[in-house]
Amino acid sequence: MTESGMVDLFVIGGGINGAGIARDAAGRGLKVVLCEKDDLAQGTSSRSGKLVHGGLRYLEYYEFRLVREALIEREVLLNAAPHIIWPMRFVLPHSPQDRPAWLVRLGLFLYDHLGGRKKLPGTRTLDLRRDPEGTPILDQYIRGFEYSDCWVDDARLVVLNAVDAAERGAEVLTRTAAVSARRENGGWSITTKNSVTGETRNFRARCIANAAGPWVSDVIGRVAGANSSRNVRLVKGSHIIVPKFWAGSNAYLVQNHDKRVIFINPYEGDKALIGTTDISYEGRAEDVAADEKEIEYLLTAVNRYFKEKLRRQDVLHSFSGVRPLFDDGKGNPSAVTRDYVFDLEETGNAPLLNVFGGKITTFRELAERGMQRLKHIFPQMSDNWTEHAALPGGDMPKADYETFFNGLKEAYPWMSRTLAGHYGRLYGTRTRKIVGDAKGVEGLGRHFGGHLYEAEVRYLVSSEWALTPEDVLKRRTKHYLHLTEAEQAGFADWFAGANLVAAA
Repeated sequence: MTESGMVDLFVIGGGINGAGIARDAAGRGLKVVLCEKDDLAQGTSSRSGKLVHGGLRYLEYYEFRLVREALIEREVLLNAAPHIIWPMRFVLPHSPQDRPAWLVRLGLFLYDHLGGRKKLPGTRTLDLRRDPEGTPILDQYIRGFEYSDCWVDDARLVVLNAVDAAERGAEVLTRTAAVSARRENGGWSITTKNSVTGETRNFRARCIANAAGPWVSDVIGRVAGANSSRNVRLVKGSHIIVPKFWAGSNAYLVQNHDKRVIFINPYEGDKALIGTTDISYEGRAEDVAADEKEIEYLLTAVNRYFKEKLRRQDVLHSFSGVRPLFDDGKGNPSAVTRDYVFDLEETGNAPLLNVFGGKITTFRELAERGMQRLKHIFPQMSDNWTEHAALPGGDMPKADYETFFNGLKEAYPWMSRTLAGHYGRLYGTRTRKIVGDAKGVEGLGRHFGGHLYEAEVRYLVSSEWALTPEDVLKRRTKHYLHLTEAEQAGFADWFAGANLVAAA
């Protein structure tokens, strides 16, 4: 077993909350280790609806503070990562059988004004019979509303937080589980095991932050031998991917008969992402998958509004995630709060900060407030800093992606707009780290299909902890949606035999 020195904060969980906490803490000058039992964002944080949003429907449950904070964070994140987060307009066809029009208008008015909106356009009313956004909608829906929220590449958001944490001094360990944590001599003794190499290490830490998401209770009880009066409620959310079936860049939000809302978002250019369901979940989080009833539910909700009818065979892919929501005792899964709660246990002068709940939009604020809870433990740490700090690749003047993209095209005139868009949207100002001084596509190395070239793969392995073909194709990128099965198999064969230098 390898013995490591004392660290200030040991973070368990490589989803959005864990990566955000590690980044925040490292930027305050603390010595940080982040460990994740699988790949970064392999769980819930890569299986979301890909939105940075205030949560329009949460207004119905009087979650005004949560919505306001999320709307404020929406603008903060839009400035921090304009390459992976961008504005999107959502069209909401009004169904008189569900929520009344006055209630929808009131909700949208609050949505426009609660969070001090600055960059995004406000709500407008649509005549679906005349406005082009109404073209794909059934004729029976004559009125609609259009409002703003933001799109995000969720898995990349996690990875960029981890990259920033590492560049600020944190040690990031993937495929490494915390197998035991025991309080000893006013601190923690933590044993980890790497599932790939089998290596075990022992760390000493002053404090643990448990951001394990669906596994938070397992870390409290089985790993740390501790207790908490708080619990998470696991709620399953499933999505489907289909070919895009409308013109235009706008998304749609439809109300179903059960008053749930379903997002229909443009995805990866020629596809659509549809979700989500809300079902209480009792199984192992690792085993979650969309079932046929959920797929049929989503198809039915869409077909209630659109002229073009989706069929089961139109579903290209499906995925499901387990949301670890703070259990506030609400019976309806849709009514369970999306807010977060901290539980700080300081037995034996060895603090354990457990994180319950949360959502992607508020991860930065969650991390900041979590560190504020630890201020008395680390009085030497520096002040809040993340609100105005760009994430890796997002350091564009005035957070202006379009100007950056035009500059990227000028720097690489040989690059197609779609390839430049792929690099620009995933890597932003760090695109040069991949492309370098290449004078043409031949300078990017082997081509595996679509926009996947060897140069990008080598970067992801050396700089972003990609260890498997799936890490590259599904989480660091979405190449799996654009490569044939034969091309993916060919890439996997090459990956297995390539001499790739893994991230430290």
